[in-house]
Amino acid sequence: MTAIQLSLPAARALQLAAQGLLNPVRKKAVKQDVLAAIRQMGLLQIDTIHVVARSPYLVLWSRLGSYQQSWLDELLEERQLFEYWAHEASFLPIEDYGLYRHRMIDPGSMGWKYSAKWMEQHAATIELLLQHIRQHGPVRSADFKRTDGKSGGWWEWKPEKRSLEVLFTAGRLMIARRHNFHRIYDLAERILPDWDDTRMPSTEETQRTLLLKAVQALGVAKASWIGDYFRTAKSRPSPDPETLVEDGSLLRATVDDWQQPLYIHPAHRELALAAAGGLLKPSATCLLSPFDPLVWDRKRALELFDFDYRLECYTPEAKRSYGYFTLPILHRGALVGRLDAKAHRGQGVFQVKALYLEPGTRTSQRFATELAATLQRFASWHGTPQVVIDQCTPRAFRTMLRAAL
Repeated sequence: MTAIQLSLPAARALQLAAQGLLNPVRKKAVKQDVLAAIRQMGLLQIDTIHVVARSPYLVLWSRLGSYQQSWLDELLEERQLFEYWAHEASFLPIEDYGLYRHRMIDPGSMGWKYSAKWMEQHAATIELLLQHIRQHGPVRSADFKRTDGKSGGWWEWKPEKRSLEVLFTAGRLMIARRHNFHRIYDLAERILPDWDDTRMPSTEETQRTLLLKAVQALGVAKASWIGDYFRTAKSRPSPDPETLVEDGSLLRATVDDWQQPLYIHPAHRELALAAAGGLLKPSATCLLSPFDPLVWDRKRALELFDFDYRLECYTPEAKRSYGYFTLPILHRGALVGRLDAKAHRGQGVFQVKALYLEPGTRTSQRFATELAATLQRFASWHGTPQVVIDQCTPRAFRTMLRAAL
């Protein structure tokens, strides 16, 4: 079959459409829209940093606009979602549980997320922990007092927390719900009492399904982008996408001036043809989480959007170029900048510490008006309706933004 020929803007538009980021939100969100958005992305990565809304809530806001954050927690408690390691720790549609059972059954392949040595050395106390949960119900890490005299921190978990996480990776525990974003663990058989491993797809079927889901979520994908999405491969995905083109499971595409072929899921055939014909017109302006699927693969963001992005919260402050937790700015099909922000919830103030536009970005009053409206919606959703802009590059754009707020 002839490859679908795309310009670079068309490829960007196709990925934005597949990710639900092409056009502004047109309707008020309802609870099932949260589940639909996660199914469209395939997963929703979890992170706990909350200088603004925590990442999973922010990723959903970028696609749904103002919505009730409690809906995500409710969907988890209702067993429409579950948590496990996908790209990283993620909320996942419950119907995809079987695709991750191979990782649970072989947790040693999960690297630092599992320790066979810990399980062996602490077998007796781990069994007591499981008995406690079996007899008394779900637990939090906070239910156990630290007794080793250490101060803790994410790099030095107390023994019970380590055991809970190892049992979670091994699939023996699942997350029943969250309270104030803290995990509450329960036995897997109580969360999914009807699960039977005979329903688990084969390894080959799992690899194929996750590859196809990754391509569908990306809209258009180089082979080198596919394995990162669900962390199924470090380089060339398996099976080879070319074999899936041959059997009709994928479509091949090319992008002007790119040597490597790209791949499109057949579900996006009409979208791809519309993109190729210049009919997909990106019009959304929104802020993105650093852990949004559009930008979490830094190499892909650079190749497709010419956006060189790095999260600097783990970089010493003196060495940061932009800020602690900078949010990429998406505007009409391009990643045009980033801003370092903090929501001061007690004061009702949304502080933009610094805003940086990409070199060469054209400023206009329309752009300023659309970005100002986005900032105001974002701030109001946080319960911090007063927007304050401290710094802006270029400086003249700050005046335009302030005038539009």
